[in-house]
Order: sequence, then C-alpha cells, then structure tokens
Amino acid sequence: MKEALDFAVRTPAHFSNEGAQRGLDLGCAVGRSTYEMSRSCSEVVGMDFSHAFIAAAKQLGEGHNVPYSRRDEGHVETQLSGVLPDGVFPKRVSFFQGDAMDLPSDIGTFDRVHAANLLCRLGDPVKLLDRLPSLINPGGQLILATPCTWLEGFTPSDKWPTGSTLSWLKEHLLESFELITEKDEPFLIRETSRKFQWTRSMLTVWRKR
Repeated sequence: MKEALDFAVRTPAHFSNEGAQRGLDLGCAVGRSTYEMSRSCSEVVGMDFSHAFIAAAKQLGEGHNVPYSRRDEGHVETQLSGVLPDGVFPKRVSFFQGDAMDLPSDIGTFDRVHAANLLCRLGDPVKLLDRLPSLINPGGQLILATPCTWLEGFTPSDKWPTGSTLSWLKEHLLESFELITEKDEPFLIRETSRKFQWTRSMLTVWRKR
C-alpha cells in the first residue's frame, strides 16, 4: 500500500521541472497539492467548494497546527495535528472557496492548472472542461486525475461520459490541448485502522496549444 501514499505530492510532480508564474489548484481540499505547487510557481491559487477545507488550508499557511480526529475503530479515535510540509512557500499561496463549474470571470489565466479527483464529483463536469482553454496560457500545462468513479449521487448519469473517460477527455480537450502523458496513480483512503480504500486514478498531462 505504500505506493499509494502521498497522492497530493505525486500528482503535481507531473508538471515539468522548469518554474512557472501562476498556478491554480482546483478541488484543493486542505491545500497539500497547492503548497507543493508553490515549490515551482511564483503564485498559486487553491480553490475548493468546502468552506471547512479552505479554512484549514489557510490556517496551515499561517503556521498553525490544525487538530483533527482519526478514527481507529468504533468510538476509539486518535487526536492528531496537520502541519505545513517542509520546504514550501506559503507566502506564494492564496485560497478561496468556490465552484469549479462557475469560476470567477476575473480569476485571470494560469501557466499550470491541477485538478485531482475532481471531475467525477462535479454535477456538470463539461462546464469545467469548456472553461479550461481560456484559463490556461499558451504552452501552459494541465493535470487532470480522476478515478472515473461516476456516481449519480454526484453527477447525473446524463452528464457521464458515454464511452471511456479518456475518450471523453480527448473529445473535449484535443482541439486546444496536446496530450502529453496518461498513466495511473494509486491513492489510499484510511477508514479505520483495519479498513482502507485503495484506488487508481487516471492521470493525464496536457499542454495548451
């Protein structure tokens, strides 16, 4: 299972090695991938739909420990604290609560956009795909990761891809983007001390034409 650890570190590592000016992390949760992007971007914006996640991400950037409970079994829990990882640049990072299907018109453009495990949790993911060409600068990079777990609880079935998710992405993106990489990245979700979810996310890297 160790191969599936540090998913939020491994996915942004697929960006090219050279630095970039502006980065955007969509569905950033509590900000680990956003802070990882600060290692190579002069400015990074993290966005998530959850107010609680954004509040925690901001607290971490301010140097605070963020306490949380980890369930072990039944009523047994372990109290832990989230901390900012070493070597990142919190002054380069900002966060806001928002909707990936309705991004602000004045958000600007970016050299890198990262969206991990987001697409199949949106009510209408095509709204985001249609926005991406105007969001990314020419030559900029896009990383999309999705486990392709389409569920009606998140996305109405008439909004699912009719074929494979990869073919659907190509249909919507190839006019404006070149597909550079396609591979699987595993990730792990701990439910209790004895139960884990091990999943593979399809990761694609694109370059804006």
